[in-house]
Amino acid sequence: MGDARNRFALRKKNRLAVLMKRVMRSRTYPIIAVILLVFLLSSLGVLFFEYGTNQGFASMWDAVWWTLVTAATVGYGDKVPLTTGGRLVAVLVMLFGIGLLGMITGRIASWLVTWKIKEGSGLADQKKLKKHFVICGWKNEMVSVLEDILRINPNFSDEDIVVVSTVEQAKMENLRSNPNLQNVRFVRGDYVDENVLLRANIKKAARVLVLADKSSPASDQEVDARTVMTVLTIKTLLRDIYTCAELIDSKFKRYLENVHCDEIILSREHNRILLANATAASGIAHIVQDLLNVGEGRLITKNFPDRFVGDSFANLSSYFMEGERGILIGLLENTGNIFQRKREALHEAQKTPDISKLVANLQEVKELRGNLPVFNPGPDYRIKSYSRAILIQG
Repeated sequence: MGDARNRFALRKKNRLAVLMKRVMRSRTYPIIAVILLVFLLSSLGVLFFEYGTNQGFASMWDAVWWTLVTAATVGYGDKVPLTTGGRLVAVLVMLFGIGLLGMITGRIASWLVTWKIKEGSGLADQKKLKKHFVICGWKNEMVSVLEDILRINPNFSDEDIVVVSTVEQAKMENLRSNPNLQNVRFVRGDYVDENVLLRANIKKAARVLVLADKSSPASDQEVDARTVMTVLTIKTLLRDIYTCAELIDSKFKRYLENVHCDEIILSREHNRILLANATAASGIAHIVQDLLNVGEGRLITKNFPDRFVGDSFANLSSYFMEGERGILIGLLENTGNIFQRKREALHEAQKTPDISKLVANLQEVKELRGNLPVFNPGPDYRIKSYSRAILIQG
């Protein structure tokens, strides 16, 4: 016990020594030392001239108080020097106070200007942000993308969005000219680089969206390869973070699935499917566009009370139809952190004493997919844990 206390005291002493070295080496230390020395000499000087002849200066504390008030140019008037020497000291303290105030104001202004330049150029670290939304990459229609994100996520504000990109500063300033996006944060750099992601405070972020960035000349394969590397880097830093990624070519999808990317958007494939359906004069394109309309918000996923876990699909459908006027069309299973889902599924799979069944259970765990949509499973389908309802609302 005594050794532990000694080690703690030694560590504390070492930390204090390191802190004192940093203070001594700092350029601020001489300035602070000069200010304290001037205050001390001024207090001693006014006390020397006024003590015994002026009741307002009966102690050293009275002199220190007067020096601080005079240097700050507050001038309460509760203590006033009466002697010539005391008034001379007062003039010197006033001049020093005016200079000190100007220096402090200049330092603050300089710090603010430096911070603003760093923030505008994307060089500032976002260390103070928590539960924010990191967007890696750039789109030509970035203003619309961010406005739609804020509309879909009302719990986020523009201050909670951090854009990580190598785009020109002029484009970022143009984006911030939009009143709804004027507080969007910007981190300049290649988002494939781990250090750039750390500057965006990726470890404290709530969600990440990796865009198929075509802002610089690159082939589709190069863009998708960068997306895969970015998601891999993000999941290496923090595998529990919810990550969405946009791909141009579907052949890269399996790489993202291997690192458990939570959502994968195949932009080219979605466009191809809509075009193919449009040629059949089926009206599918209009249906999909209306369901996914950001303003209307018709197609949504929603949590439901825990009492429905293990209950039938029919009962859950009745609950939404009667209570919220929503049509239940399916379930989104294995939502949330897929690593946690697999750990829990593995724990359950190992409970059986039957070896053949154990092997089958382990195979099911291996094939477990996060955010798995199950459409119209039938009225008797049993609701599983970690599911969300897929609804069409009017």
